[in-house]
This record gives sequence, structure tokens and C-alpha cells, in this order.
Amino acid sequence: MEKDPVCGMEVDPKKALKGEKDGKTYYFCSQHCKDKFLGNDNAEEKHGYTEKGSKKTTLTISGMHCASCAAKIEHGLKNTLGVKSANVNLTTNKATVEYDDSKTDVSKFEDVVKKKGYSVVKDEVNLHVEGMMSDHCANIVKNSVEKLEGIVEAKPNWSTQKAVISYDSSKVSIKDIINAIDKAGYKASQLESKDTEKEFREKEIKQLKEKLVLSFIFSLPFIYFMVVGFFPVLPLPRAIEQNMAWIQTLLLIPVIYAGRNFYTSGFKSLFNLSPNMDSLVAIGTGAAIVYSFLVTLVPDTFQGLYYETAAFLITFILLGRYLEALAKGRTSEAIKKLIGLQAKTARVERRGEEIEIPIEDVQIGDIIIVKPGEKIPTDGVVVSGHSSVDESMVTGESIPVEKNKGDEIVGSTINKQGLLKIKATKIGRDTFLSQIIKFVEDAQASKAPIQELVDKISLYFVPVVIIISVLAFILWYFVLGNTLVFSLSIAIAVLVIACPCAMGLATPTAVMVGTGMGANSGILIKNAEALQKTEKVDTVVFDKTGTLTKGKPEVTDIIAFNNYSENDVLKYSAIVEKGSEHPLGESIVKKAKEKRINIHDAKSFVAIAGKGVSALYDKKKILLGSRKLMKDKGIKILSAESTMRKLEGEGKTAMLVSLDKELIGIIAVADTLKENSKEAVQKLHGMGKKIVMITGDNERTAKAIALQTGIDEVLSEVLPEEKAEKIKGLQEQGRNVAMVGDGINDAPALAQADIGIALGSGTDVAIETGDLVLVKNDLNDVVTAIKLSNYTMKKIKQNLFWAFFYNIVGIPVAAGALYPVFGFLLNPAIAGAAMAMSSVSVVSNTLLMKKKEL
Repeated sequence: MEKDPVCGMEVDPKKALKGEKDGKTYYFCSQHCKDKFLGNDNAEEKHGYTEKGSKKTTLTISGMHCASCAAKIEHGLKNTLGVKSANVNLTTNKATVEYDDSKTDVSKFEDVVKKKGYSVVKDEVNLHVEGMMSDHCANIVKNSVEKLEGIVEAKPNWSTQKAVISYDSSKVSIKDIINAIDKAGYKASQLESKDTEKEFREKEIKQLKEKLVLSFIFSLPFIYFMVVGFFPVLPLPRAIEQNMAWIQTLLLIPVIYAGRNFYTSGFKSLFNLSPNMDSLVAIGTGAAIVYSFLVTLVPDTFQGLYYETAAFLITFILLGRYLEALAKGRTSEAIKKLIGLQAKTARVERRGEEIEIPIEDVQIGDIIIVKPGEKIPTDGVVVSGHSSVDESMVTGESIPVEKNKGDEIVGSTINKQGLLKIKATKIGRDTFLSQIIKFVEDAQASKAPIQELVDKISLYFVPVVIIISVLAFILWYFVLGNTLVFSLSIAIAVLVIACPCAMGLATPTAVMVGTGMGANSGILIKNAEALQKTEKVDTVVFDKTGTLTKGKPEVTDIIAFNNYSENDVLKYSAIVEKGSEHPLGESIVKKAKEKRINIHDAKSFVAIAGKGVSALYDKKKILLGSRKLMKDKGIKILSAESTMRKLEGEGKTAMLVSLDKELIGIIAVADTLKENSKEAVQKLHGMGKKIVMITGDNERTAKAIALQTGIDEVLSEVLPEEKAEKIKGLQEQGRNVAMVGDGINDAPALAQADIGIALGSGTDVAIETGDLVLVKNDLNDVVTAIKLSNYTMKKIKQNLFWAFFYNIVGIPVAAGALYPVFGFLLNPAIAGAAMAMSSVSVVSNTLLMKKKEL
């Protein structure tokens, strides 16, 4: 053996890497050690190693659109305690961070990115997990997976039989995750496609139906035997009477086979010290079966067969599971409906020919041919043709939209008239519809904060029930001196009546239906927490431009001073605003073009935050902006004050224009209110909400807009970077704030608010930051979203009340609490039926939500 000169590890010369230095041969455990020893200066970087205590990580960031975005994130990362260096690349959308892992970790970097208004994209895998029957099962799966190194978060949802795992693919593989779940007693497999998921659901229902039919058929004879027991006069063949115990034993075998999953899953979890719902069924029916078999073997020692109890319990519970599976399938109808909108094939041009291919094979840049009446396969841009397209899926508007060359088009919409050729710009999960589906799936897989109580209870529920069952048996048999059969019956009843399923179903089913109803109404809800928090909102803050207004301002007034003409004022204003991306600047340039004014290029352009802009043209300095800008530059504006006040009182944005220290005019721009702004504000007032408008406009203009809409409170002259602080100020007053916005400047404010509501027509950053997204860009949907949250939370609370009430009452009754006073004892078979129906009732109550009109 030889020693690695770098790390000191002993290595086998036959297997080790080797290298020569100063005429001597050395052996190394790795390429890293070899490169370092032989003087390769890039060894650390090349192999991803850093000094001891130092690590490197790479984050993929969503939502960056400009150098400013990258700079803000990089600055935030560099100022994080423990970070040695940070580099954010706008082109690749990646941030590379070197840090001291004893002082910080990746979660801190994710927090920094989130606070800046962006999000970190993680490796994710969607798994189908068979065998999860309660929230307790989900906790077992979660804990098993999160023990693995490299797991960021595991989010199992037993009501959908799915788990979403966020992980670091450099540290853990999908196979490792699946193996961990399998070892915990459940069967996991990767969901590779939407059709596969559908097959899982259909397969589950089919298997449950087959098991139920088998169990029911072989349980029927037990009813006959029970009737004979009650009415001995009924004839019973002598051969059957003499071999009753053995006949019942044989009849029970197919029933046990039908319910075999209860035993394999239940006992496996029990032996792992993490008992679940199946464990209760397995212990309860197992006790009845073992006792009855002893009676069959030694009838002189033991008395009373309990085979029918085991048979009926298994049958009733299978019936409950079957009905539950059917009902749960209906809760995810929204996803199925969205998936159903997707095209299956596309007709593309390949090598001069038209061929039809599966939608999965479409590539970016493909030219797709869409005939009248056909579904548009994917997002793209029209390269030739003219038609009208039904975009009701996106906008909610039934009137088709005209599409010509150069127009963007959304996949899964319907081509109504002419032939279109479309160049594919987005495919697969990047398309608009796929993003909506992912949004809804993520929301349905998330947990509401109210679920935390259920999680804590479910962790201890099954062990506590087993303890209660044992104590009940000890009390009735040893303390009160009742018969073994009597005491065993009570113990079994306690085990099988307990139902963590009802508690676990209460919240996720309501979340699934609620988020599905939202999607159908054009409201995308990011997660269950947002759904719950929306209920508590008491203050709604609207951004003005592009949210309350259409975001398409127009020049309304041009006033000239000091012998200058209106065209002069417009010309100099357009020159300084040429190239501007601000809606106000664009409106001025547009007006100048309409008047055929030649717009020259300016020099030394400077944007002065919150005040205006300046530039040089023909050796003259042009200023365009607010009173503050003019005062700062020493320009007298007293003569224009009355005109400014008049224009601002009409809700217009009035800007002063100067040329070389001389005021030459005023240009006013107005943005039209959306048709539904006033209506939405009135409805929110009717719900008792306070309404606030936030804008960069001056106070007089802002108040004029507020007066038109009926808004209570105005935050005016707010710089883009100050919006988040203003939201924070409202929160410090004890308010629960929802912020509604559409622009990139709104992203930090949306993130700061308790609930961020982004308009679907807004930038990707705003949509990423929003907790809710209004796809139809209709402000009335803010009202609908709050109503939906209120109704969903009402259903969750109803479900939780009945689930807890059922267990709180049912378990003592099963334990014989009513027997001393009323002589009432719950039959284990009836207890099992009650348990099965409790879950079905919770799901059924949730499904009633669909009948509600929002």
C-alpha cells in the first residue's frame, strides 16, 4: 500500500492514479489530489473542491430579466453572513455561491433570492406512492425521505397518493428516494406522464373494486349463519352444522386475501414502530381471526366464533376505500379538465413535407400548420396566415381574437377560421397551459397551516388508539370480570372505529377542490397557505398603472409657453423620451409620430428617479418631469401652477418641459380606468375591506383617480423601490394586506404583502412572486378569490369539526362507555362500517363545494 501525499489516505498502487514529480512516482486516491500535488492551479475549481469548511453551490433562479435583477441578487448574496463570493449570471440564470458551511446554508440563499422578488428552481420529482391511507402514512413517508442527504423537502399528499420531492441531484438519486419509501412500507414509482397518473388512479379503483366484490361474495354466507344463530328454527344441513367452524374458516380465506394489503402494510409499519391506519385494521381483524381459529381447534376450551366480524370489517372497510377513491378522483377533476385541453398531436413541416407527430416530439422553431377548427398545439408566433382564435380558455372572453403575422398565440386555444402557420416558441412544460397545470398541481400538493394541528395529532393518534384498546380490554376482562369474548369485542371495536383518515382528508380534499374551482374561474392559487391567508385579508392595495388603469396612457393636453408652439413642446418631450419603455414616455413618442414630427436622437440621457428625465439635443438641455425636478434645477414654474393643478384635478399626469433653463410648456397624459375597476372596489367595500391605491403620481392626480373609483386611501409619489416599505408600514398597523399588481416594480411589494395577487398579463417576475395569479386580468376576480378562500376555509373547518367529533365520541362509545347505563355495546362490524363511512362523508361534504357559485 502507498500513501497519498495530499490527503494521507492509503491507496492500492494497482488501482490508484499515479504521477511523477522530481523523478519520483506518487500514488493518489483521486484526480483532485493528483492535480493539486503536481501543481495544477485550477484543481480546486476543476473538481469542485474548496478549502476545508468551504462549499460551492449553484442555484437556478427564475424571473431575472435584466442586469439590474442579477446585480440585486448578487449584492444580497454577497452581504449574507458566511458567503465568501457570489456570482450571478443573467444569461444562464444561475448564481454560483462559495460559502462557509459552518456559518450558513443553501436555505439562507433561497431566502435572499425570495426577498428580492425572485424564486429558486429546484430539482423535483413527482412520485406515485401506493399504500398511503392517512395523514399519518404521509408523515412516515416524509420522515423516511427527509432522512436522506440531499433532500430539500418532501411533500407527500396521501389524498392524491402523490409525493413531490425537492432534492439535490448531485447528492441523491430518484432511485434512492424510491428505495427509502419502499423500506418504509409503501410502494413508490415515478410519474412520467399525465396518462401514467391517470392509469394509476384507474388501476387503484379497479383493484379496490375487484377486492370488494371478492370480499362481499364470500362474506354473504356469514349473514346466513348469523340469521340461523338468531332463528334456530331455520333448517341447516347437518353436515354444515357439524363443520360450521371449519366452513367459516375456509370462507374467510378469500376475504383475508382481498384485504391482504391491510396486513402487509399494517404489520410492516407496526414492526417499524410507526403504526398506521392499516395497523389498526390488521390488529383488530387479526385478533378476531386468531381467537376464532383457537375456538375451531379447541372448542372445549374456547367459545364463540368471530369470523363474521373479521369478514364484515374487511368488506366494510374495502367498501369505504372504494367509495373514497371514487370521490377523491372527483376532487381532481380540475386538473383532468386542464390536461384534456392539451393537444395530442401536431402537424409540422419537416424537410418540405407535412407530417403529423405526437405533441411531445414538437421542437422549438418547428413550423406548425393549424387548419380551421383545430386546436393550436403549442405556444408560438404566427408566421403566415390570418384567422380568429378562440382564447376563452385564457381570457374568459367568448369573442374570438384576430391573429395576423407576428402575433403571439397560446397553445390549446382554437383556430376558428383561416389556415395558420405558427412557429413554436415554447414546448412541453414551458407552455402557458403546462404552467397553469403545474401551478394547480403544486397548490393541490401543498399544506395549509391549519393542517399542522392534524399533523401533530395524527403522529400519535394510532399508538394512542392501540393503548386505549388494550386498556379497555384490561378493564372489561381483568377488572370488571367480563368474558373473554365480550372484552375482545370491545377491544376490536375501539381499534376499527378510530379514523385518522377523516381528519387527514378534511383539509387536502377541500384544498384540491378549492384550487380547482379557482383554476376554472381563471384564478391560480400558488399554495394552500395562500388560500388560507387570503381569508384574513382586511386591506387590499392596488397599484395604479396597468392594474386599476389599462396601462396604455395617451397624451391629452399640450400647453405651450414663451412663444413656443404645441408641436415644439411635443417634439422636445419626444426627443428626451425616445427609446423609453415607460408607458408615459411611450405615449409621448406615439403622439409625436402620429403628428409626423421628426424625433431626433438625444445625448447624455439621465433618468432621475421619481422626478423625471433630462437629455442634451443640439447643445440644449431638455428637462421633462415634475415640479421637484424643475425646482432642483432652478427653473421658475409659478406661471404654470394653476394649469398644473387643473390638469391634475382631472386625474391626468401633468409634466413640465424646459429647454435651457426656460419653461416651454406642459404635456399631460391620462391613463383610462379599466371598466371593472370601480365595480371591483365597490364589491370589496361590500365585503368590509379597506382599499388603498399606491402610485408614483402626485397627490392631486392620485386623489382624482381615487375619487373616480371610490378608493379609501391613497399612497402617492411612491418610488418603485419604496412600494415594499409602504406595504410593510400598513402591516405594522396590524393590517393583513393583499397587494394587487402587474409590473416588475411591483415584485418586491407583492413578496412583502401577506398575499401578493399578480395579474396574468403582467411580467413573469410579478407572476412568479404572486401568491395568486388572475389569468383573465379581471379585477372582479380579486373579489372571487377572497370569496373562494372564505368558502374553502369554511368547508375545512366543517370537515375538521366532524372528523374530530366522530373520533372523540366514537372511541369512548366503542370502548363501552354507554354499556353500564344504557346497556349499549357497539358491534365491531358496525364500528368498522362507521369508520369507513366517516371518510366518505368528509369527501362528500367537500364535493358539495362544486355546487357553490362564486
